[in-house]
Amino acid sequence: MAGSLTGERKTLAPTARERLLAATMNHVTQHGVGNLTLRQLAKALGTSHRMLVYHFGSREGLMTEVVRRFEAEQRDLAAMLMTDFGLPPVDQARRIWTQLANKEMWPRERLFFEVYGQALQGHGHARMLLNEVVDAWLEPLVAANRRNGMTQAQARAAARLGLAVIRGLLLDLLATSDRKGVDAAMEHFLTNYTPLLNGEARKPKGRRRST
Repeated sequence: MAGSLTGERKTLAPTARERLLAATMNHVTQHGVGNLTLRQLAKALGTSHRMLVYHFGSREGLMTEVVRRFEAEQRDLAAMLMTDFGLPPVDQARRIWTQLANKEMWPRERLFFEVYGQALQGHGHARMLLNEVVDAWLEPLVAANRRNGMTQAQARAAARLGLAVIRGLLLDLLATSDRKGVDAAMEHFLTNYTPLLNGEARKPKGRRRST
């Protein structure tokens, strides 16, 4: 029964909202956002301003949904790469970074930081992003770190650190376009991160007893 239900779900046609969201994601990836208004976007998508407002409420609401979907796609890709057990963990991390730093991803990432900033300012629909912008990433990252021999505490701390480093370097990349420089910084991080990624997590050193 469960199998047939799953099969039925897969064959369902996308809703009008889903089609508009997918078209917007494609447009953003190809052209960026900039000062694009909802009316301009509607014209580019071959729909009406009224339909976009009906399904998403506002430009901010639509851009927030686009970012949430982009983030979900990236989490799925990262999770897939982290289960490629034919590669050492540090090489899995390099593959994730290479994917994220690709110039084709820059329009998506500019939008991410734009909406993230709006969320931090408490703007409308964007505020919902704060509920998942960190926490949704931690679960797959912690799971990968646990597989590599870390304790739960180490895995969670390392996941936060890795996420913060990636986002910080992506922001640097968007600001400077210095791919060589950020790649070098990421490699430095990964090189020093290697012992943890290879399951060589160590307990904090205690004080030596005096003899």
